[in-house]
Amino acid sequence: MSIPAVKMKLLEGKKGLVVGIANDQSIAWGCARAFRGFGAEVAVTYLNGKAKPHVEPLARELEAPIFMPLDATVPGQMEAVFERIGETWGELDFVVHSIAFAPRDTLAGRVTDAPLAGFLKTMEISCWSFIRMAHLAEPLMKNGGSLFTMTYYGSEKVIENYNIMGVAKAALESAVRYMAAELGPKRIRVHAISPGPLATRAASGIPEFDTLLEKAKRKAPARELVTIDDVGVATAILAHDATRLMTGQVLYIDGGYHIMD
Repeated sequence: MSIPAVKMKLLEGKKGLVVGIANDQSIAWGCARAFRGFGAEVAVTYLNGKAKPHVEPLARELEAPIFMPLDATVPGQMEAVFERIGETWGELDFVVHSIAFAPRDTLAGRVTDAPLAGFLKTMEISCWSFIRMAHLAEPLMKNGGSLFTMTYYGSEKVIENYNIMGVAKAALESAVRYMAAELGPKRIRVHAISPGPLATRAASGIPEFDTLLEKAKRKAPARELVTIDDVGVATAILAHDATRLMTGQVLYIDGGYHIMD
């Protein structure tokens, strides 16, 4: 799917931030492309100098007016992004948080054996960063808005090799519910999007991931794997005002895989 030259008007006038684009296979890229295709303006971040050459052409395709570094572990970078949004737009309608990380040794080991440093790093990037983004986005969402984060079925069921990331995603989903309750009176909605397994660079760190993909395709009622565009379009639609009374949910985009035994 490419961004149409003439945008649809579903989200025309809305402005948002997408965090987590690493390359053109990223879930965040599928989301950014869908939001832009529906007429929204999209601000984009990149992790560091190494990632910038891969993300910059995508930011140009999005016509992103804001393109900045954001490493959740670098003090001040996240605050700088939201400050720039305030200066450039003065408001914000949506945020897509699509970042997660666990040190390799922590991810590969048992949850029971997780070292404190690895556990804290996993939680900082995979869960706390979304909470912090919500905190910074709140004053900019003057007319309400939508906050999205990406989760996975391994938050509620034990998925082989998902390990400490399952713990982090469970915490993330709980945070979504609490923030939805707290921000609801300001018409700010909060959702966790749960795609089926996708062949992204981030997923490549999970051992035997190809086996997981094969199982998902075989068992899902739709008998096919989800794509980044499936995730992007569904997420973008949830930012429309017509879904204003939907909040605090885990929304599965997985061909129905999560309903199967």
